[in-house]
Amino acid sequence: MQIPDLLSDKPAVTEPHTASRHTPPAVGQDFAPGSGRRLQLAVGAFTAALVAAFIATHMVRTSQAHRLASSTVEAATKPPAVNTATVHRASTDAALTLPGETAAWYQSAIHARVSGYVANWTANIGDHVKKGQVLATIETPELDASLAAAKAQLNASLAQVNVWVARSDFAKSTYVRWHDSPKGVVSEQEREDKRAGYESAVAELASARAKAKLDQAQVDRLEAFEQFKQVTAPYSGTITSRNIDIGNLVTAGSTDSTTPLYHMDKDDPIRVFVDIPQAEAADLMKNGVPATIKAPGKLDQPIEGKITRTSEAIDPHARTFRAELDIPNPTGSLVPGLYVEVSFQTASNGLLQVPAAALVFRSEGPAVALVTDQGKVTFKPVTIARDDGNVVELSSGVADGDQVVLNVNSQIAEGSTVRIGGTDDRAASIMVPTR
Repeated sequence: MQIPDLLSDKPAVTEPHTASRHTPPAVGQDFAPGSGRRLQLAVGAFTAALVAAFIATHMVRTSQAHRLASSTVEAATKPPAVNTATVHRASTDAALTLPGETAAWYQSAIHARVSGYVANWTANIGDHVKKGQVLATIETPELDASLAAAKAQLNASLAQVNVWVARSDFAKSTYVRWHDSPKGVVSEQEREDKRAGYESAVAELASARAKAKLDQAQVDRLEAFEQFKQVTAPYSGTITSRNIDIGNLVTAGSTDSTTPLYHMDKDDPIRVFVDIPQAEAADLMKNGVPATIKAPGKLDQPIEGKITRTSEAIDPHARTFRAELDIPNPTGSLVPGLYVEVSFQTASNGLLQVPAAALVFRSEGPAVALVTDQGKVTFKPVTIARDDGNVVELSSGVADGDQVVLNVNSQIAEGSTVRIGGTDDRAASIMVPTR
């Protein structure tokens, strides 16, 4: 084998391949005839399918866009739908149901009358106590010391009174002897001097007795405070809170800086307060009006009661007056602060009623939007005779059977064409049983 000259410009001469070497086959010799044609047809069919799918998708989207545009135009040109209610005449007898709240007959915050430390307490929250029952005991070392000092001072004053009683008696006897002596035995000056001594002794005795009475009053005052070392219940009731424990320092008084020892209520009988609209003042602002009290989830049966007293005045902010009902509560089924429903049977004057949602308050005053037979909206001013919250009684502006629009929005103006989307039949059910 000849080694080529790597430094020469002549091409290297190689030996021919021998027969023993394997010659690889040429590329593409194993493909069948016509395979390229079939590949072209497959690619064409796939391309055609993609084009058809694109066209179909475009047509569907175009159709949807046309339908959306049509519906948008139709909705924009279609009259707005409104909900309406039919005007009804009020029934002859109706129940006026109002929210109320129970309150204790008595409600007291029990403060300490003496300063000291809590020695013990015997009543806890929820306990039913009797009048005069001891609730807690307070240790008062300062009060005890003051009482002992006052008693000592009183004893000293009483002793001083005894001294001046003796001096007064002696001065009196001396003055009597000198006064009864014959003239010439004692001088007139000495007689006057004995009289002055007697009068002075009487005056000193009166002063000593007055001071003794003052000291006695101080002792009585401190002994009265000693009684307040035992905190007692002012009446029979229920303990609603306890704010003390053994060893607590308590201060006498009921100022903002002092905490009450106990809170207690008396709930038999119990009060029920209810705020009544001023429109009912003519019928309900008087004593003796019967009522029915219900406590949802608390009372199995309603309780009958009567108005005991009213405020006899209208609240200028709420336009209501307060009524109070006193009802017996021997079983304690009602507790203070409970929500109740108070119903009164009132005689209706036959006015027309509409739901409160039908009212529109404009600068000219209240009004309602009526729907005419032609589907047009017209605003009518009305006069409110009675407002019970959900339903309003009108004395003018509407007729029985009129259709009024509920919840009028800003898009509805005078003369607007509307279509009735639904009639609120609940308005009638609200008007008849309760107002």
